[in-house]
Amino acid sequence: MTVTLEVDEGVGTLRLERPPMNALDSATQDRLKALAEEVSRRPDVRAVVVWGGEKVFAAGADIKEMQAMSYQDMVDRSGDLQDAFTAVARIPKPVVAAVTGYALGGGCELALCADFRIAAENAKLGQPEILLGLIPGAGGTQRLSRLIGPSRAKDLIFTGRMVAADEALTLGLVDRVVPPGEVYAQAHAWAARLARGPAYALRAAKEAVDAGLDAGLDTGLAIERTLFAGLFATEDRETGMRSFVEEGPGKAKFA
Repeated sequence: MTVTLEVDEGVGTLRLERPPMNALDSATQDRLKALAEEVSRRPDVRAVVVWGGEKVFAAGADIKEMQAMSYQDMVDRSGDLQDAFTAVARIPKPVVAAVTGYALGGGCELALCADFRIAAENAKLGQPEILLGLIPGAGGTQRLSRLIGPSRAKDLIFTGRMVAADEALTLGLVDRVVPPGEVYAQAHAWAARLARGPAYALRAAKEAVDAGLDAGLDTGLAIERTLFAGLFATEDRETGMRSFVEEGPGKAKFA
């Protein structure tokens, strides 16, 4: 399998396994979409880690496969390509990318689909598609500009340059930089902490932020208001408030 799923402590790890560089060919994209949809449905998965292994996250698309494709081939395939990444972005649970080594092109776009990115000190990120006479096609022009701002995104997309972990942190492209041997452990710990939280509230929080980014402030506030009120129908809300009143803040144990 090019992508595998392992569940531990409520955390589902989606691991890319297509050595040597985890090139994201069509089969890998399809497998990624299927597993993203699976973890979205499974109640025993409450948070997700996307990981490429100890050496590399994903060095991009399979260029040899793409070189053989015609315009019509890519017209037919491009929707499936974006759908695979969107399936990861729409997982209704916290998602963290554990980035080691290269995260380039499609690999960087996959990391952008996570809610949080932990990178190794040796990580290299970028959108080098321009060097192939292309532009990012799996969400890079959209998600990167929303994350780090349009001018910084254009710098990376126009030049195709790679950025090291420290610059990626400064740009806001990653959220934490750690030694390579600690990347997965820290990503899993982050996910495990949230896996113990209130699942419906976390889902609502993610939906409110993501949907609000694509709307005006008034629409975003309406989305927030609706989701906020809806949580009053959940057991998690009852558990959290009862625990707060009886035991004080931060002691609730959610099912």
